[in-house]
Amino acid sequence: MNSTYYAACGLEIPHVANDNLEAMIDLQNFFIEVNAKLDETLDNLVPTMETEPATLYSAMRWSLFAGGKRIRPALLVACGRAFGASEFTLYPVAAAVEMMHTYSLIHDDLPAMDDDDLRRGRETCHKKFGEAAAILAGDALQALAFETVANVQELSPVLRVRLISNLGEAAAKMVAGQELDLEAEGRATEVGDLEKIHRNKTGALLAMSARAGALIGGADGDDLSAVSGFGEQLGLLFQITDDLLDITQSTESLGKTAGKDVSARKATYPNAYGIKMASELARDAHASASEYLECIRPRSALLTAINDFVLHRLS
Repeated sequence: MNSTYYAACGLEIPHVANDNLEAMIDLQNFFIEVNAKLDETLDNLVPTMETEPATLYSAMRWSLFAGGKRIRPALLVACGRAFGASEFTLYPVAAAVEMMHTYSLIHDDLPAMDDDDLRRGRETCHKKFGEAAAILAGDALQALAFETVANVQELSPVLRVRLISNLGEAAAKMVAGQELDLEAEGRATEVGDLEKIHRNKTGALLAMSARAGALIGGADGDDLSAVSGFGEQLGLLFQITDDLLDITQSTESLGKTAGKDVSARKATYPNAYGIKMASELARDAHASASEYLECIRPRSALLTAINDFVLHRLS
């Protein structure tokens, strides 16, 4: 087991009870496998650093291959596996989701946005290559994400259009959530507004990832509704735990600047509710996600482990 690689991806196994340890070890191996196959897929899709314009493709690769949790592509692959999808068709779509997510990180880190110098343990894209190159790298990744889904010939044209539509909708919500987040800085935020920010900014692409994997596996009806509901609740859980980690973990362990949400007076769950209540909300979201997974048993073992992992990041 390549624990060094796993830790470098920000996915160190949390402290769990012995009866859950086997599931967490299986999940650890799954994350390692997804990261390796995703890197191979991305490497084949993104032009090399020797391709002109070299600065553009170097900036794209700097951000794409910086490690990170890769929770969105992992979720897509896990949902696809649950419904028997061919991994040959899952990984290009998972790569497209990771491109879209990485584009959002590059732009979020810009001085006009969150103004951060550190991402995934190293310089942000604009600090390494300049603001103009970072903007263009994000733009190119977004465009390449749609192109990648459109070119998965093994999927039917109808399904490809549906996936492109879902990805575009999630990306639009992500951008809207970022704007709402910027507008909320430094002011009191109502409960409904806080949830709206994060269901868009973080939750939309996570939910889309779960739904995409299930769609590729042929899920429909109640099964698809259950997976969609699970993805939405997991997105909420992920955001709450991310907010809590920002104020309880160090910069070294996070791979990004710790305490940035507090200093920027961001609209976060701990800022709105306090640490104790935010932790309770995380457990509530975890429980809600688990209820959705009950609807697709026994397909849900891997998804249950992912749900538990996101919650236990706080351990």
